[in-house]
Amino acid sequence: MGIADSREQGIAEWRQQLEKGEVSARELTEHHLARIQAVDPTVHAYLEVTAERARADADRIDARRAAGEALPPLAGIPLAIKDNLCTKGVTTTCSSRMLEHFVPPYESTVTDRLWQAGAVLLGKTNLDEFAMGSSTETSAFGPSRNPWNPDRVPGGSSGGSAAAVAAGECIAALGSDTGGSIRQPASFCGVVGLKPTYGRVSRYGLVAFASSLDQVGPFSNSVADAAELLQIIAGADPRDATCLQAPVPDYVAALDQPVAGLRVGMVRECFEAEGLDPQVKAAVLAAAAQLEALGCELVDVSCPRFNDGIATYYVIAPSEASANLARYDGVKYGYRAPDATSLAEMTARSRAEGFGDEVQRRILIGTYALSAGYVDAYYKKAQQVRTLIRRDFDRAFEAVDVLLTPTSPTTAFGFGAHSDDPLAMYLADLLTIPANMAGLPAINVPCGFDLEGLPIGLQLITGVLEEPLLLQVAHQYELAAQVMQARPVAPLVP
Repeated sequence: MGIADSREQGIAEWRQQLEKGEVSARELTEHHLARIQAVDPTVHAYLEVTAERARADADRIDARRAAGEALPPLAGIPLAIKDNLCTKGVTTTCSSRMLEHFVPPYESTVTDRLWQAGAVLLGKTNLDEFAMGSSTETSAFGPSRNPWNPDRVPGGSSGGSAAAVAAGECIAALGSDTGGSIRQPASFCGVVGLKPTYGRVSRYGLVAFASSLDQVGPFSNSVADAAELLQIIAGADPRDATCLQAPVPDYVAALDQPVAGLRVGMVRECFEAEGLDPQVKAAVLAAAAQLEALGCELVDVSCPRFNDGIATYYVIAPSEASANLARYDGVKYGYRAPDATSLAEMTARSRAEGFGDEVQRRILIGTYALSAGYVDAYYKKAQQVRTLIRRDFDRAFEAVDVLLTPTSPTTAFGFGAHSDDPLAMYLADLLTIPANMAGLPAINVPCGFDLEGLPIGLQLITGVLEEPLLLQVAHQYELAAQVMQARPVAPLVP
């Protein structure tokens, strides 16, 4: 198999070829740089392509192999990184004018672990500004496009990372997920997207949106590749106080375990959700039937407050955002409005000119929810509902091993479809938010296509730190269903 077929091979296969010298890291890197040059003018997945660094990284790996050194697990694997993860010496903008010229003097923990494992940095990917959005339309540097249909959005906020993987512009990518920002774009772009347990992966160097919800995770073409990446980025970090101290299991070893006998909970509220596309529902039910054919038992379960997640989220997340984004005042770093006559004017103008409309909207919502007269009515009540959502999950997991839902109520929508209706945009995350509220691991796996040839995603959720089980079920479904074997033709998808 040649490099032309790079999307068909996983990290394990590339590692084998690189170790044997059947392909060089430089060849693999050049292939992906050429792919970026060919399709990214249309897709716009990348904000910055670090071609020189990528070639230097690849050459170092090739030199180590030539010297007979043992290669680390991700040696020579070209990756893309969402542009809200700090990369030392490489611009990190969060797709905002506020940070347009910010070059971090330090490296995030997750990216440092990738480079230590030998991965090659191809560049930084586009996102909704400060990760606030579900379509990548709020980026200050223009939207990314869906490789399956460039007239449709790739989802968000990690739309650039999802589109880059789908378009073959990298082997895998990192994103962040606050309310569905990995899983929803993964669903729209027909790739695997994993949100780990809250605290499983360090947030050090991730530019904060909502600190109690944010989690870093991988995009890939297969569940096995997601397991490979999680293996590298998971684990305790003394620089992140919320990072769990639990040991990291062998995620790859869990993949091949059979799923017969496992109980799969069909979350009733998700299949009855208003706005659920009938084609999405049919594809996800067919995926459930596939798991049943593998020996799983399908169980009807109720999580009564599942659909309350979105209202709860849009109090808690903006509240945390308003606190986190207070640091952008035009004083220490970031955009500074020119010609201001006072500190107050400079701060006000810097924030008004540096932040886009959606970011400003969420800061205002959060500031309102935290204000003296409303903190009890809104923020504290939202935290109470969050506890109840978690209890619903706890009760569900007493009866089943894994939960199954659609990832998104619809397939990818057109540009501008919700631009005048923020509420309709927020509803795109209806089915993904509850896992964030409860801190649970969840994964998107492609499970079909609609009549327009757009991908449909299946969401699986497990209990805290049960990523091995989550990956096992997802992998076994993926192998059995072979969804991508019958995928429709799309010019930008290799």
